[in-house]
Amino acid sequence: MSIYMDINNVISNLNKNNMQAVYVEDRSQAIELVKEMLFKNASIVTGGSVTLSECGITQMLSDEGYNILDRSDKSAMFNADFLLSSTNALTEDGILYNVDGASNRVACLCYGPKKVIIIAGINKVVKNIEQAVLRVKHIAAPKNCVRLNRKTPCAHTGRCISDDINIGCASPDRICCNYVITAMQRDKGRITVIIVNEELGY
Repeated sequence: MSIYMDINNVISNLNKNNMQAVYVEDRSQAIELVKEMLFKNASIVTGGSVTLSECGITQMLSDEGYNILDRSDKSAMFNADFLLSSTNALTEDGILYNVDGASNRVACLCYGPKKVIIIAGINKVVKNIEQAVLRVKHIAAPKNCVRLNRKTPCAHTGRCISDDINIGCASPDRICCNYVITAMQRDKGRITVIIVNEELGY
């Protein structure tokens, strides 16, 4: 995050957009906060998130026996109590930007699960949507394509073939298929964004 960016401004703008926002200093605080928000026997769906893994939340959910739903069960996903995920980018004006391939993650972000908990490392915070688009094309998508062994141009070059949001590759393995901008949450408080003062995920 830019040293000129005021994290309090980010939090204030998320709140204005009807998303609860919390800033924590490290991943251990994030884990404790998530545990406070969950309840036993809650049904939980998770995005395929490096952030959740690096933060220790994926392991915590497994160790403590939470009911983790199969992401291939669409009906169960949309009826879940919680979606736990990260975001590809978070803008200073309190907007979430996400790009998905299978798109089950962004679908549940938009609609379905009763509560959404987003964990975002400080590295995900950008100035505006334009920087969010570049962050995905230059960082998130290439690294995820390498991680997932996708045969895409960005997996080889380290960046998308174009910086234009409307232009992408024609690979069958392309993971940038649906683009979702969450500018306002109409159901106030449904989405909680936990910003962690650490670099987490892509």
